[in-house]
Amino acid sequence: MTSKKPYGLPSHLLIGLAAGAGILAGVAAVYVMGMGSGNGSGAAASATVECAIPQAQKAAIAAAARGGVAAMTPLDTPRHLDDLAFSGPEGKALTLGGFRGKTVLMNLWATWCFPCREEMPALDRLQGKSGSDRFEVVAVNIDTGSDEKPRAFLKETGIAHLTPYRDNTLGVFNALKKQGLALGLPVTLLVDPRGCVLAAMNGPAPWDGADAAALIEAVK
Repeated sequence: MTSKKPYGLPSHLLIGLAAGAGILAGVAAVYVMGMGSGNGSGAAASATVECAIPQAQKAAIAAAARGGVAAMTPLDTPRHLDDLAFSGPEGKALTLGGFRGKTVLMNLWATWCFPCREEMPALDRLQGKSGSDRFEVVAVNIDTGSDEKPRAFLKETGIAHLTPYRDNTLGVFNALKKQGLALGLPVTLLVDPRGCVLAAMNGPAPWDGADAAALIEAVK
């Protein structure tokens, strides 16, 4: 595999990429063509009364989406996507619904996606600093094929805090695409402790910065 390590963009350039994603979401991002989905049930998920949030919290989330995370867009209708399926270490079957009880920053990435590679160390630092029984970065790799490439990338770039979640069927991406939440990679969801998806973002961000911390705090 060529260029396995990140390209080492300075943080201000990563912020620039994020700002560009806010303007050109889905254009500058790496587009993923639809393939057979093993996760299609996500398209049938619907918003429920349980996912309604106070107007004050909705306003706080919108206000916190600035700077490096300006492309994070609150959903008009928050919804459950509990049946998004992927695997954990050793192939353990998991769903997004299994993370209820904690705030989740769910990120889809691939080794062949340049902006994904660039933001991965920041996601790792965020998990290392803030990961707990109340918050987790759930970074799901969607490379097709074996685990070899993503595991090698994580090892070579010193990713130490992120759990190696995987979906080699592209099912998670295609389910989010059907929901109108995924235009390209990376794509990131903000999920509250009730399992409600409150906001989504297409494009990279400096997730270890103050802007990201304020955004995540608004969801807890």
